[in-house]
Amino acid sequence: MRMYDIIAKKRDGGTLTGEEIAFFVKGFTDGSIPDYQASALLMAIYLRGMDAEETARLTACMAHSGDTVDLSAIGGVKADKHSTGGVGDKTTLIVAPIAAACGVRMAKMSGRGLGHTGGTLDKLESIPGCSVSLTREAFFRQVNEIGLAVVGQTGNLAPADKKMYALRDVTATVSCVPLIASSIMSKKLASGADCILLDVKTGSGAFMKTLDDSIALARAMVDIGEHNGRRTAALITDMDTPLGHNIGNSLEVAEAVETLRGAGPADLTQVCLALAANLLWLAEKGGPDACRAMAEDALQSGAALEKLRRMVAAQGGDSAVIDDPSRLPAAAHARNVRCERDGWLRATDTEGIGVAAVLLGAGRETKESAVDLSAGIRLEKKAGDAVKQGDVFATLYANDAARLDAAEEKLRAALSFSDAPPAPRKLVFARVDKNGVTRL
Repeated sequence: MRMYDIIAKKRDGGTLTGEEIAFFVKGFTDGSIPDYQASALLMAIYLRGMDAEETARLTACMAHSGDTVDLSAIGGVKADKHSTGGVGDKTTLIVAPIAAACGVRMAKMSGRGLGHTGGTLDKLESIPGCSVSLTREAFFRQVNEIGLAVVGQTGNLAPADKKMYALRDVTATVSCVPLIASSIMSKKLASGADCILLDVKTGSGAFMKTLDDSIALARAMVDIGEHNGRRTAALITDMDTPLGHNIGNSLEVAEAVETLRGAGPADLTQVCLALAANLLWLAEKGGPDACRAMAEDALQSGAALEKLRRMVAAQGGDSAVIDDPSRLPAAAHARNVRCERDGWLRATDTEGIGVAAVLLGAGRETKESAVDLSAGIRLEKKAGDAVKQGDVFATLYANDAARLDAAEEKLRAALSFSDAPPAPRKLVFARVDKNGVTRL
């Protein structure tokens, strides 16, 4: 078998066999296939696409290119939840404890933030003492005892994806649905969960800007999961405005705790309940209505909050922050940003708001960038809110005062105002499962 022939076949619109895909993934991972041939095939895939079976086979080969996690030592149904990334997206810190409180085992491997999007691991590390590195034995023991652990990726999971993504990033082949779907799902398959819920964001702060593109990505990922024997579903959720009010690591932990106390922002609460209910449904805890009721009860009773408290303590963190979020790191400098006119906040460039948070130090511009765990933004006003001249619509937080001016300029440029209220926007647009797409 020759790589030349595989490239030519896909260039001409052919369908690759499982053997051809396996040959490529193995050879590229071990270095016997050079970057220039791999990049040629990736560009051919970008231009010609892949069908559902090709994409599922590619993902399975990527998932098995390195270590895989065997979760059989954990009793019960093991579930995973993945977000495609957004601004103010602290849903894992809320959804995972709700699911655990309802008897689903959440053996969760999360990532760090990069660019304008935040990462769950950075948020957890803003809790003093909280470790996101556990041995495999400690990870299994914690999930069996508490029902919940959130850690960083361990071992050599999906090394083919790491190499392919690095190459895609410099060859203009990132925005390709089969390659995006296989990148995300290879790590999910390697992580070993029985069922996977995907939170696919759509809008100005998401990777996929349009609803149709978001649905296409969700369908591709659901097909991959089901093809590989995992119960999989996706919700398409709004990222045209940041989720909740707080953006930044310690700020988002505080808001997650507030939400688990039943006093969180309405948009964040509703999205988290929808995600949790669908996760419970995937884990076969009941029908849709029953699962929604279970999720609401776990939130209202405080059972989910107790799961987060126990998880933080088990991972070495100061669990007192769950009762007193003021113990979280606080920035040395704060600046109120005021409205310059009366009217309504009409829309936000959510990616621009995320970049403003990065400018304050809350995120990374490269993988090597240090993160200021207390920096960030609190949005006092959100799209659809009425404003008056002089109202504070946001507060900026930073430990380096020199960062405030650039961040304020970026934030102001990301907002638009109008004389009339905008039309309300949905929070959840669609559900995708093995039976198809249901618009909500």
